[in-house]
Amino acid sequence: MAAEVRTIEQILSSADIDAVVICTPTDTHADLIEQFSRAGKAIFCEKPIDLNVERVKACLKVVDAEGATLMVGFNRRFDPHFMAVHDVIAKGEIGAVEMVTIVSRDPGAPPVDYIKRSGGIFHDMTIHDFDMARFLLGEEIDTVTARASVLVDPAIGAAGDYDSVSVMLSTASGKHATISNSRRATYGYDQRIEVHGSKGAVSAENQRPVSIEVANATGYTRPPLHDFFMTRYTDAYAREISTFVDAVESKSPASPSGLDGLIALALADAALKSVKEGRAVKVSEVLGVLADKSTFQGR
Repeated sequence: MAAEVRTIEQILSSADIDAVVICTPTDTHADLIEQFSRAGKAIFCEKPIDLNVERVKACLKVVDAEGATLMVGFNRRFDPHFMAVHDVIAKGEIGAVEMVTIVSRDPGAPPVDYIKRSGGIFHDMTIHDFDMARFLLGEEIDTVTARASVLVDPAIGAAGDYDSVSVMLSTASGKHATISNSRRATYGYDQRIEVHGSKGAVSAENQRPVSIEVANATGYTRPPLHDFFMTRYTDAYAREISTFVDAVESKSPASPSGLDGLIALALADAALKSVKEGRAVKVSEVLGVLADKSTFQGR
C-alpha cells in the first residue's frame, strides 16, 4: 500500500482527515497545533509543545477556544508495567503514596548536534520523568531541587548542557519524588520505578527482550536489557496511539492533555533554574498561578 504525501496546507483543508500526528521539530509544534485546531482537526503532538512556557499557554488558549482535542506524547504513561504500578496505587494496595523513585538512564548520549537543539537534558529527557512523577504522586509538584554535572562527555558541557542529573520534587503535603538521569548506562537502557506508600510498596523492574535466567556452574545470568527506547517502549507507543484514536472517535477528553505538557515543561524550567541558581525553586516562579486550569485542558 503506497503512502500519500500531502502538504500542511492540503491537510488543513482536507475534509477526509479528522486527526493529525505532529512529530516535527519542537519549534514548529505550537504553530501547527494552532493551525490544526482552527481547522477542526484532532491533534496528537510529541512533547514538548514548545520550549517557552508563555508560548505554550498562548497555544493552549487557542486549543481551548476552538474546542479542539489535543493529546501530548508522554508515552511512558502507557507502558503496561508502569500502568500496572499506577493501578496498584489507585486500588489502595500500598496505601497513601509517600515517596516515588524514578531511574532513567540511556545506554549512550545522542550526537552533540542533537544536544544543541534538544532544549537540554531536563527538557528532552527528564521531562518524561517529570510527567511520570506527577502521574504516580497524584499531587502537583510544589518545589524542585536539582543538581547537574558533565560526567559522560565534555562535548556535551561545551554545548551548554549536562549529562548527569539528580532531581528532588516535593508536593505541598510533603510527598517526595527523586529522579536519577544519566546519558550513559553501560549495561543497557535502565528504566525503573518504585513507589513507597503507607501500607507497602510497588515497583517496576527493568525489561529485557527475553525474560529468562540461566543457571550453571559459573552462576546465574540473564540476557541484557533493551538498548533503545524504541524497543523498550514498543507496547507503550501502540497503546498511546490507540488511546488517541479512541478519544477522537468518542469525542472524549484526551490524556495526557495540553495542561500536562505545560506543567512538565514548567518543571523542566524549574529544574534548570535550580541548577543555575543553586537553590530550591517553587514551580510557581516559572509557571505562574493557573487560576483556571480548565483553560489549558483542551477537550
